[in-house]
Amino acid sequence: MPGSSGNGAVTRSTLRQQIADALRDEVLAGRLQPGQEFTVKEIAEQYGVSATPVREALVDLSAQGLLEADQHRGFHVHEYSLDDFRGMIEARSLVTDGMFQALDAGHRILQELDEPRTAAAVAGVRRRGEEAQRAAAAGDLTVLIGYDLRFWRELSVLFGNPYLADFLHRLRVETWVCTVQHLRRVTDLRGSLWSAHPEVADALYRQDTATARELLTAYNGHYLTLIEGLTAD
Repeated sequence: MPGSSGNGAVTRSTLRQQIADALRDEVLAGRLQPGQEFTVKEIAEQYGVSATPVREALVDLSAQGLLEADQHRGFHVHEYSLDDFRGMIEARSLVTDGMFQALDAGHRILQELDEPRTAAAVAGVRRRGEEAQRAAAAGDLTVLIGYDLRFWRELSVLFGNPYLADFLHRLRVETWVCTVQHLRRVTDLRGSLWSAHPEVADALYRQDTATARELLTAYNGHYLTLIEGLTAD
């Protein structure tokens, strides 16, 4: 029956995504370290599932640059360099600057700010920013990563281009994976993490892209200085 086959495909696809999300979270939490090796069988046993969705999830994460396949041995967490990090920051800057240029050119999002649905979405983005700000002030890296990813995901979705949203999300995930190993070595991050997410949201709501650019330039400089200092230790 076509219906039964379709439901099975959906279930497997959902499980595949759930496993991929769980493994990504393991890397971001520092429980899977750069260079750490594991097999499909080990992950399948850990989650109590069959090998097929695990293998598919691992292939997906490899395509995203988070894992690497070891011929005949399994997979390991990708090890990023400081130059990789600098390249990611540059790529993110180019993407966000393109978003700001679109706003300067009168992107339709500006024409819809007074619409209840858009206004509610913008308010939701700002709430994510406030949560990220609180997490940064408290030095709670795990919470900060979650809200930072949600903040930028929801902000980019407002532009109505799923390819843009997916690409920026992937870049931000890769950046966190690249740096989390260094940040988790710091015992107290209170006040040392960037916390101006609400200000970025407010600047964009005011259509003040110049201020938004300044804020993100300061963020990138702060982030680079922090990671360069940690990698030099």
